[in-house]
Amino acid sequence: DTGIGMDEAVRQRVFEPFFTTKGSEKGTGLGLASAYGIVANHDGTITVQSKKGEGTVFTVYLPVSDKEVEKVEQPTGEIQRGSETVLLVDDEETMLDVGMEILEAIGYTALTASSGDEALNVLQMNKTRIDLAIVDLIMPGMGGGELCNRIREVSPATKLLLSSGYSKDGEAMEILQQGCNGFIQKPFAIKELSHKLREILDRDAPSA
Repeated sequence: DTGIGMDEAVRQRVFEPFFTTKGSEKGTGLGLASAYGIVANHDGTITVQSKKGEGTVFTVYLPVSDKEVEKVEQPTGEIQRGSETVLLVDDEETMLDVGMEILEAIGYTALTASSGDEALNVLQMNKTRIDLAIVDLIMPGMGGGELCNRIREVSPATKLLLSSGYSKDGEAMEILQQGCNGFIQKPFAIKELSHKLREILDRDAPSA
């Protein structure tokens, strides 16, 4: 990019989770950490070159694969609508705003929380209303795994959809095995989310 660039002290820490020069009200410091994690999950490397006043260059190296290309099944058909109440938990304001718009556009009542503690407060006040919670995996303070455990304690009937910019491997898989109902990778498209919500909410639902 052609921005202001970084000095050496910032460059050394640029991939650290929650490190940001923008201030807590403008950035979470998770963007480049997520990019690093995605590249690392694919056995790759990401490097950064930058000088103050000269912009920044990120270079991603990925190994050549000899595996056959797997066919990924994409949701087919129309957007699936719903009428339930969904709690969206994410520490990124943009994700909350966009996610709330998507949920309301396809018929759901959307509640939001920007942290684990806030999510538990919202849940306590709306325990009988919340049918499903979409929980971000990585958040400052209480992470997604701990929050999922707390939600199961407070409201066992609330279904859980784990979301993350990382792949489903590693920590996400462990949380899924502990009782989450599904996983969706960020950023998610409206059709993908609509199908995933119906898949989880209609699972084991009583017949009409």
